[in-house]
Amino acid sequence: MVRAATPERLSAFSDGVFAVLITILVLDLRPPEVPAYKALLSRWPAWLSYAVSYLFIAIVWANHHHLILYARHTTARLMWFNFAHLFSVSLLPFSTAWMAVSALAPQAVSFYAAVFFLVNATYILLIRELIHRSPVDDAPPKVRRVMRVRIDRGSNANDGHVNKMLGDEPHLHLVGA
Repeated sequence: MVRAATPERLSAFSDGVFAVLITILVLDLRPPEVPAYKALLSRWPAWLSYAVSYLFIAIVWANHHHLILYARHTTARLMWFNFAHLFSVSLLPFSTAWMAVSALAPQAVSFYAAVFFLVNATYILLIRELIHRSPVDDAPPKVRRVMRVRIDRGSNANDGHVNKMLGDEPHLHLVGA
């Protein structure tokens, strides 16, 4: 008998991916050739890129962790939305490295921003799957309101592209807020 994947396994797999991504991120940091603080300071774009990306991955992981707590069952749809989200987050080490070696060139920074957009768009897909498609009793009203605000703000930030992709209205309105 084949057993269905559980939310705990989905969460454990995702935690592993986040851990690997943070590890890959730090492996791109290179020490300066000269053992001097001035040489270390000259590599500030790499350190800044690393710090911002580390913080971003930490925030994304924390949000993901709290959101997955609302999963009662692991569906194929949830797994694929989760894979899409993890894929988008997996682009961070590459975009961070490019931004660092380019000394924050506009093209690299704009690609990095596009990755941020993609991470947010895939997170909105997870919210829709876990919060809005679940029975009302599975998520408290306050959580539903917070997630609706997040989706509404995300819709404004991406001009409704995620919602259009899903065939929904460009802006969700707070219900009972």
